[in-house]
Amino acid sequence: MCTCITFKAREFYFGRNLDLEYSFGEKVVVTPKKYQFKLKNNTIFQTKYAIIGMATVYANYPLYADATNEEGLSIAGLYFPGNAVYNDEKENCDNIASFELIPWILGSFSNVLALKKVLKRLNITNKPFNEIFPVTELHWMISDKNECIVLEQTKNGLQIYDNPYGVLTNNPPFYYHDINMSNYINISAKLPENKFSKDINLKPYGQGMGMIGLPGDVTPTSRFVRATFNKFNSITDEDEESCVSQFFHILDSVSMIKGTVITKENKNDMTIYSSCINTTKGIYYFKTYYNNQIHAVALTKKNMDAEKLEIYELPKKQNINYLNMLDK
Repeated sequence: MCTCITFKAREFYFGRNLDLEYSFGEKVVVTPKKYQFKLKNNTIFQTKYAIIGMATVYANYPLYADATNEEGLSIAGLYFPGNAVYNDEKENCDNIASFELIPWILGSFSNVLALKKVLKRLNITNKPFNEIFPVTELHWMISDKNECIVLEQTKNGLQIYDNPYGVLTNNPPFYYHDINMSNYINISAKLPENKFSKDINLKPYGQGMGMIGLPGDVTPTSRFVRATFNKFNSITDEDEESCVSQFFHILDSVSMIKGTVITKENKNDMTIYSSCINTTKGIYYFKTYYNNQIHAVALTKKNMDAEKLEIYELPKKQNINYLNMLDK
């Protein structure tokens, strides 16, 4: 389970919580321009744009979970079990395996408008990366500073939804989340007015009572609503540190605490990392469950023009700034 959001302040930000019961060897990875991928359709694809994001790397192949390119186009894949349907290859289509989708899109297109012109030809295929990494059922949120869409391939074919919320979680399909939002039309950050009866003098007894009814659980539908409310009602200063901090606060409001969500395999589902990408500057900020200090990796001329992947390990140990130490 995961949550992805966009956030527009002085600059444009994109990022996500990745909720999982295990680490997948994730690292921050920069794919340079002109990097070659051998696709499952037996063609060679060379990136036009450099890419930065979170990925596991196998045989020099970055399997991205979320990323942005140097033009600010961003994408994240989120778990979509039981609804994602991948196909065999089809003639007269762009046959792209699900794990190839992020580098193919970010390596080829500079914005959502350009991408949408070719999406009707897209066929997401059912070929796995290898026997170690099987096919994962996903849907994707894709965004730039002007437009956000959701991409889902289901039994009804390829679905492309405009996403005015700039938020995505997991099941059900996006159209359900869109309809469900109307159930919360009365939620407000302000104190509520008495609409119960003009004959009864009801008054709010505490702050936040306009939010009564905002869901607090971590189901995908509830996280979608809560992330949307917190995003659209949040206020931040315009400096970079404030924007990044606010972005992580929004993600924290829908994060998973270890031990509170138990999978059917009796494992702990938790937010193993959170990311925030300044898509204007190409800076990838992140923190992990066990180290919530914010770290950053930037796209630079050196790593964008490199000949191989640049890989940055995630610091594992918590950093604590001790202001006073007791004598031992």
